[in-house]
Amino acid sequence: MVNSPKFSWRFLLPQYWLLWLGVAVMYLVSWLPYRVLMWLGSQLGKLLFKLMKSRQKVARRNLQLCFPEKSDKERETLLWQNAEESGKAMFETVIAWWWPNWRVRRLAHFKGYEHLQQAIAEGKGVLLLAAHFLHLEAAGRVFGLTHPSIGFYRPNNNPLLDYLQYHGRSRSNKYMIGKRDVKGLIQALNEQEVCFYLPDQDYGRNRAEFVPFFAVSETATTTGTLLFAKAANCVVIPIYSSRLPDYQGYQVEILPPLTEFPSGDDKADVTRVNQWVEQAVLKHPEQYMWLHRRFKTRPDPEAPSLY
Repeated sequence: MVNSPKFSWRFLLPQYWLLWLGVAVMYLVSWLPYRVLMWLGSQLGKLLFKLMKSRQKVARRNLQLCFPEKSDKERETLLWQNAEESGKAMFETVIAWWWPNWRVRRLAHFKGYEHLQQAIAEGKGVLLLAAHFLHLEAAGRVFGLTHPSIGFYRPNNNPLLDYLQYHGRSRSNKYMIGKRDVKGLIQALNEQEVCFYLPDQDYGRNRAEFVPFFAVSETATTTGTLLFAKAANCVVIPIYSSRLPDYQGYQVEILPPLTEFPSGDDKADVTRVNQWVEQAVLKHPEQYMWLHRRFKTRPDPEAPSLY
């Protein structure tokens, strides 16, 4: 478990004043109506994409690699839709961290909660497989209103931002576990906790298999999912979230547990995980985090970068 960051009087020193100013502005903005926040986010996202050429390049390349069957025009349309969604995510962070529960509940929609209840009734921990959707902060807050959970966490290098981030993410959830604390997550699962795990980024070649992800035949995919499923008394349950149209908020859908998982065939199992991520992404590809260099680790370390 990560020690909960405490408020320090040094946060009032001049070196933090600019950050405090930004926090104050965002807090005031957070009280605007939801539809206004989403409109502001879409405009900000398009502006930032134009300015952040390197991130724009990564997202465009990811779309080329994953969707070679699409035309250049189709991928470019998707890219700028993703830019808008990325901007919305900035305002969804303040929604997740600072909105009172009564405002969040207005945006909360659930499906499949019975699958989670069944696992808990059977005395199992639950390893929730989630994907890196841009609205993840908001979806985590929404999920915590129904069942407070535990998540992996990487402390921020800025101590004030780390304090705000930790307590914001714990607003309707229990606590955080350091991203390298494997034993801590296994212990939480054995204590019948519900723990989020996101297996869809490139974490390097350590504890990874190279299996297909969309049109890239050899994608470094973590076997961490299998490690936790083998070591803990838990079930593995995929969870899918989406930002709903017409400013309705967020839907969190809990799917049935994976059966015969892990099977003993690591490549087959992580391929299965990637296939689930693909299915989730294809529902709303514009809402996925295409900014991450998902294919940076290649089977041959000497091979040229795909980026």
